[in-house]
Amino acid sequence: MEFKNKTVLITGSSSGIGQGTARTFAEQGARVVLASRNQLANEALVSEIKSKGGEAIFVVTDVSKTKDVERMVETAVKNYGTIDIAVNNAGIEGTPGVRTADFEENVWDEVMNINLKGVWLSMKYELPVMLKAGGGNIINISSLAGLKGGGAGTAYHASKFGVVGITKSAAIEYAKDNIRVNAICPAVIETPMADRAFDTAEKRDAAIAMHPVGRLGKVDEVVSAILWLASSGAGFIAGAAIPVDGGASL
Repeated sequence: MEFKNKTVLITGSSSGIGQGTARTFAEQGARVVLASRNQLANEALVSEIKSKGGEAIFVVTDVSKTKDVERMVETAVKNYGTIDIAVNNAGIEGTPGVRTADFEENVWDEVMNINLKGVWLSMKYELPVMLKAGGGNIINISSLAGLKGGGAGTAYHASKFGVVGITKSAAIEYAKDNIRVNAICPAVIETPMADRAFDTAEKRDAAIAMHPVGRLGKVDEVVSAILWLASSGAGFIAGAAIPVDGGASL
């Protein structure tokens, strides 16, 4: 119960990795702040967490919008006093498989605004709170697509490489302020996003073949890595981009 009474802010909490992260931190005694555009899913998750004796609130948030992110952080501080841990997870896939010259500009803008600008905006408002508190822990969710090229779509790769870049930059900037900044880079995980991207048996088989372990990853395997990075056991880890990928980056 290392996270008991810690405040954890999680963006993109309506499904998949974000939802699993919220549940697990709540089970570990953390006060969870959920942030997403999906009101129904998050209100249901808040009710679920509270029914099990946990503590959670939800803030409707589009991470690409400054006012939304500012309100998200202000609400967390108003309710719980500070933010101890932030998991910046919100992301969209765009149009996987579309080649660079055929990629639509509006899709590029949307992916970059959510996946990269959204992480930067979240950090922009989270970091001052952590500085005031004397420390904190930020975990940004990148992707295997942020470590190597592939067919995930030019904007998705660019955005996720960017998340790794700003993670490393911020880790250097804030290391002496007792704020650790790291990234997790999952490969294909069993989530609704993966279901959309690999929506045929042929595509799914191809996705499985990418992973030397011979299967897709599970949400709880990514969540375990997030919780470890957030723990005191990872106190000497800063600026890392850790693959959770079944060997796919080898």
